[in-house]
Amino acid sequence: MPALDEKQVDWTALEEAAKQAMQRAYAPYSKFPVGAAALTEDGRIISGCNVENASYGLTLCAECALVGQLHMTGGGRLAAFYCVDGQGTILMPCGRCRQLLYEFRAPGMQLMTTQGIKTMDQVLPDAFGPENLEETRDQH
Repeated sequence: MPALDEKQVDWTALEEAAKQAMQRAYAPYSKFPVGAAALTEDGRIISGCNVENASYGLTLCAECALVGQLHMTGGGRLAAFYCVDGQGTILMPCGRCRQLLYEFRAPGMQLMTTQGIKTMDQVLPDAFGPENLEETRDQH
């Protein structure tokens, strides 16, 4: 499936879905709620929020919850992504979350960033992904 044109993405709907997800965040320790939303290749909007834990290492980020919802609602690939903080301000995914999103990206996946719309390849250049493991298996 070809990459979506930037104009084919309803960025306002993604922003609203991310804000609604953020309102469901469980962030009693950091007081830093996060909401994320994505458009799948087949047109679904999915979302996730961060869920903290007293054992900080067990905290789930919004992107993890979003990928869980992706699989719980039929799978597929992510075509566009939007993330917000507690004030509804655009939030850039951390490196770990960029890698998570890369794993489930559609070709040409777009992200709303603090500097405007960018592709997944721009925010995580030269990434390691499933295709690298396929190359290794083919060599043995």
